[in-house]
Amino acid sequence: MREKGVDRRAMAVLSAGHLFTDLNQGAVAALVPFFVTERGLSLAAAGSLVLAATLSSSIVQPLFGLFSDKKPLPSLMPLGVIFGGVGVALAGVAPSFLWIFLCVVLSGLGVAAFHPESARFAAYVSGSRRARGMSFFSVGGNAGFALGPVLATPLVLVFGLPGTLFLALPALAMGLVLFHELPRLLSFRPEAAGGGEGRQKEAAPDRWWPFARMVGVVTVRSFVYFGLVTFVASYYIRELGASPGLANAALSVMLFAGAVGTLALGPVADRFGRRTVLAATMLVLSPLLYAFTLAGPLGGMALLAAIGAFTIGTFGVTVVMGQEYLPGRIGVAAGITMGLSIGLGGVGAPLLGAFADAYGLSTMLLAIAALPPIGLLLALTLPRARQ
Repeated sequence: MREKGVDRRAMAVLSAGHLFTDLNQGAVAALVPFFVTERGLSLAAAGSLVLAATLSSSIVQPLFGLFSDKKPLPSLMPLGVIFGGVGVALAGVAPSFLWIFLCVVLSGLGVAAFHPESARFAAYVSGSRRARGMSFFSVGGNAGFALGPVLATPLVLVFGLPGTLFLALPALAMGLVLFHELPRLLSFRPEAAGGGEGRQKEAAPDRWWPFARMVGVVTVRSFVYFGLVTFVASYYIRELGASPGLANAALSVMLFAGAVGTLALGPVADRFGRRTVLAATMLVLSPLLYAFTLAGPLGGMALLAAIGAFTIGTFGVTVVMGQEYLPGRIGVAAGITMGLSIGLGGVGAPLLGAFADAYGLSTMLLAIAALPPIGLLLALTLPRARQ
């Protein structure tokens, strides 16, 4: 029966869709230095673009999740990928900051549409190995975010900001693949497969208070994450004297390490407990972030790899925790853990940008390093999961 393990073909399609969706958000982060240097945006304005991408892709995610819990909307998966790519593609040729902002919002809405429904189907196709399956699904998003700078940077260096138009092509191709695979994906729904596991989980009680505290940890993690994603490249350029290419390479190192960490920490969380892994990552982040402010370009890359692994590596873990806390509302759980709580963290991007404008990027990084202990305290209040 399919419930014995992860269906490889279905998970490959969903993870690839996740990759090509989150690639667009990674591209927005990589475009920030170019918007600053070529369009004359301040760091606060640049941070507001990341905020726009984050909020538009996150605040409405629980609404998509709520609708999908009541009435599945599987077509949102291919449409989300397509709109995500088209929006960021048009941002590079937008004539003003307002139009850049609106294009980024369009891309974010596409991302928001994709995630809750795809996370639901990722749970369905994972069978009895949901933690491992969600790690595979999450690593697609991590890899996509990491590939965003790798793909966007050379396009802009060669063609200028209009080179972002090429980013529409992979989104359109992946959208067509998802449309083709939809009939097979629909066969994994519990009512279609004839299994009772989905109905049993929906009958289990929802635990909102532990879920809310876990969302607090995710929010703290997101402040750290988006602060780094937004300003690491600018820190390399302004404080370390690096080229834009090397700066975005440093960002890519952090994001690729996060993808590796996602695959590694999923099985570790299955073995030692999700709460334990989440708390441990919060514990080590502050020393690593402080050390990063003292390092040079190459040493900083090594530290960024560790920071990325411990910051991003728990994304899949918290998605599973959310669905376990709210077994009857897995769409809403995914929308909040993958969207709303991350969006709340993204609110910090323009605030951190304004702080950096006033006090410098190095001081801003020290402020980020003070946040993980808050996440650690919240993680320690979580109940030990009934796994």
